[in-house]
Amino acid sequence: MNLSRFPRRGYVKEATPVEFLPAFSKALGAGVDIWIKRDDLLPGTSGGNKTRKLDFSIADALACGADTIITCGAVQSNHCRLTLSWAVKEGLDCHLVLEERVPGSYRPEASGNNFLYQLLGVKSIAVVPGGSPMMQEMEKLADSLRQQGRKPYIVPGGASNAVGALGYVQCAQELMQQMFEQNLSFDHMVVPSGSAGTHAGFLLGMLSCHMDIPVTGIGVNRKKPVQEEAVYTLMRETAALVGVDMDIPRSAVVAYDDYVGPGYSLPTDAMVEAVTLLARTEGILLDPVYSGKAMSGLMDLARKGHFEKGSRVLFLHTGGSPALYAYLETFRGGWEGK
Repeated sequence: MNLSRFPRRGYVKEATPVEFLPAFSKALGAGVDIWIKRDDLLPGTSGGNKTRKLDFSIADALACGADTIITCGAVQSNHCRLTLSWAVKEGLDCHLVLEERVPGSYRPEASGNNFLYQLLGVKSIAVVPGGSPMMQEMEKLADSLRQQGRKPYIVPGGASNAVGALGYVQCAQELMQQMFEQNLSFDHMVVPSGSAGTHAGFLLGMLSCHMDIPVTGIGVNRKKPVQEEAVYTLMRETAALVGVDMDIPRSAVVAYDDYVGPGYSLPTDAMVEAVTLLARTEGILLDPVYSGKAMSGLMDLARKGHFEKGSRVLFLHTGGSPALYAYLETFRGGWEGK
């Protein structure tokens, strides 16, 4: 796929590392070698995968003449942090609409990303109840800002539309080049699957590069059929945007819902184990909402024999570690007696 005709800001200046996790693999004890692609090290305040998407989304906003960015997410949204971060860098105002998916979970004085919103100088934060129509809420805010003479641009949650997904088509192309240059091969890949843009873009990029490697998504919010349909639909929309007429096999889209637990952003014991194990074996921080639950899924699948013995599994680390600081009680409680 030729992505060069789409405007981007150049936030991603070099490939993120691909690293073997020897101590983690040994501690897991499942007979597979776990590797990690470090998109947590992408530029932007405290890093994370949304920088790849925003590279294209913010460029599109500027091409449209925007002076203000509006986006949405959960109360500890990594996407909102990074959107705000790049808006600051570009001299754009940024307004956030936060969805309180867990009643009572928004606290203005909270740590983690919520603190960073304030530190970065967010122009406004609107908090709406869980299940609210987020695009309508953002359009309502955009109408108000237009009446004030502003030129707002809406970035959807997770920057998960066809424009944003281009960032992960590019990531797949980047990975293919790294595998060639470093003489690497993988038998399976695991990605977090939330707002669908990362999963859809990455899988589309893998298929378009004819990389015959299964990609498994670990869902963090929706039921399996709903999530898989969201990923598939966005893959088709992104392919249409790029102008590529390709057969996208529906069977290639896999997103397990077994590791969500009681709900989006609500902690699980398996997530605590995954975050703790990677930190204590490799010194790498996951987050409690996306990458932590996705890694817990990888660990469970490996232990159940889903991956053949001796196989090499690559995990896409989407970042998000600032959210850890809003979950201190969860982790300290999980460590008691251990």
